[in-house]
Amino acid sequence: MAFIEFKNVRVAGIAAGVPKNVSSNLHPSEEDEVSKEYTPEAFVETTGVLERHVSSQLTASDMCYKAAEKLISDLKWEKSEIDAILFVTQSPDFILPATACIMQDRLGLSKECYAADMSLGCSGWVYGLCSAAALVASGSIKKTLLMVGDGKKRYAGSRDPLFGQAGTVTAIEYAEGVDSLKFHVGTDGSGFDAIITPDGGSRNGFSVDSLKTEDFEGKQVHRLQTRMKGMDVFSFGITTAPKSVKGLAEHFGFDYLQADWFVFHQANMKMNNMIAKKLKLPQEKVPSSMYHYGNTNGASIPMTIVAELKGKVENKPTTFICCGFGVGLSWGTVAFTTDNLIVSDLVLISDDETDKTHVI
Repeated sequence: MAFIEFKNVRVAGIAAGVPKNVSSNLHPSEEDEVSKEYTPEAFVETTGVLERHVSSQLTASDMCYKAAEKLISDLKWEKSEIDAILFVTQSPDFILPATACIMQDRLGLSKECYAADMSLGCSGWVYGLCSAAALVASGSIKKTLLMVGDGKKRYAGSRDPLFGQAGTVTAIEYAEGVDSLKFHVGTDGSGFDAIITPDGGSRNGFSVDSLKTEDFEGKQVHRLQTRMKGMDVFSFGITTAPKSVKGLAEHFGFDYLQADWFVFHQANMKMNNMIAKKLKLPQEKVPSSMYHYGNTNGASIPMTIVAELKGKVENKPTTFICCGFGVGLSWGTVAFTTDNLIVSDLVLISDDETDKTHVI
């Protein structure tokens, strides 16, 4: 079992940015996929998603850039002090180079900066935090930015009304004597096809057939669109997340019920409610951002902290248990305590605030 603990590492701040444009599931636009199974009202009631922030122009890096500028300012960090960037996304700016390299230049960070991408989805923030903590724990790297987000669609196709767009930034720094970050992470690659984009990679490259639509669980999709085996993913989520939280607590010998906040990947309302019920959590300790922002993939945990917990967690020691689970299949849970956490105001970003420098 992959249980990991990092000492002398502190989560210093969290920020998030979303497109200004809001799409309502009660009044879907032409770009939004209209459910044949539910009326708009029934869809909102079933999923818990009333609206999402979406853009056909903004990339994950555009939103993470704006969030990073805000967070760096709020933390009063010098950009020259930032030693590393980790960028976690399923929608990079380019196949190559890594988006983290572009962000180093766009933010004006030192050329001595460590920069790397991670291709992960719903578990991405926890995995990214684990990797960032590993970089910082030795003390050689003092300050790191973890960027997690997904932006505009890579390929043409209707927009799934469950998913919103967001870019988040988490600041991690070396700090001797603080409470440790404790992780449990896991992977089951036998479920690789539970959430998958079949074409466009090296295994199945792009061809004219990639754009031909086919039926998948009652939806017409082409092979460059992500598809999900809904019931398989649902069963995986409600089983794996509670086990991971309980396993983390048992391994490190603490009572998880004593945590102040439980922030889960914002999959859908029904799934998250079942996870909370299995863990016997009081509902007031389980914030949700789905109603106004939808499922924002790997960004959903920090997105929820910014959207729902700002003003509640900054000026006192606060214990979080966060769990992400999904595509891979992969999952991760982290327990950590913050003190004087900086939570930036949510940044709203217009479509014209795209990167105009790093273009080909």
